[in-house]
Order: sequence, then C-alpha cells, then structure tokens
Amino acid sequence: MPRAARGMPGEHLPLKPLDFSVLLVLSEGQQYGYGLVKRIARREAGGIRLAPSNLYYVLDRMIDAGLVEETRPGGEEGGMRRRWFRITSFGRTVLKAEARRLATVVRTAERMRLTPGGEA
Repeated sequence: MPRAARGMPGEHLPLKPLDFSVLLVLSEGQQYGYGLVKRIARREAGGIRLAPSNLYYVLDRMIDAGLVEETRPGGEEGGMRRRWFRITSFGRTVLKAEARRLATVVRTAERMRLTPGGEA
C-alpha cells in the first residue's frame, strides 16, 4: 500500500544526487534493488557506485517521503525474492521540479562560460 506524499514538492529540493538518480531510473519503469544499483552506476543515470545495502536504506527513506513505493511485478510469485520499486506520482512531480531546478543551474553555468565548450 503506497504511503501518502509528505509535504510539498519544493520541500524535497534540492534532491541528493543518489535520490535524483533513483527517481530518474524509476521514471522509466519499476525496478528491483540490484537492478537499480547496476543502472545507477551507468553514467547517464548518475554514475554513482554503491552497495545494495546502502541503496535499501535510501529506498526506505524515499518510501517514507512518499517518493517511491514497493511493488510486486506481475508473474513474480515465490521464486526469486526481490524487492521491486516504482516511482509514485508525487515522486514524479518532485523529479520534474528537480530537473527544472538543475536546468536553471546549468543555464547559469553556461552563461558564465563554465561548461565544456563555453570557456572564452
């Protein structure tokens, strides 16, 4: 059963890099814990390397905040016991707000010629 969202989206900003990466990966679809670890390690999803046990601490915190919920995919009966997660609608709202915030920061860095190719 999903937990209620906690607070307003802006109250969760700025997101920690790992939290942003988790939401980014889950925005593409539900994922099990170790699958999240592998996907987040890829550069386009944050390039963050972490132990699965550390990820579960983060996921539990994000569940409490109403950003993520635990789920069971169809057909996953008994067999391998994996914890599956998906982003909540509140988590998607927070993810979009953080992406907009980061885009503003990047535009500022570009204007200041601090990004690659932008140096004078």
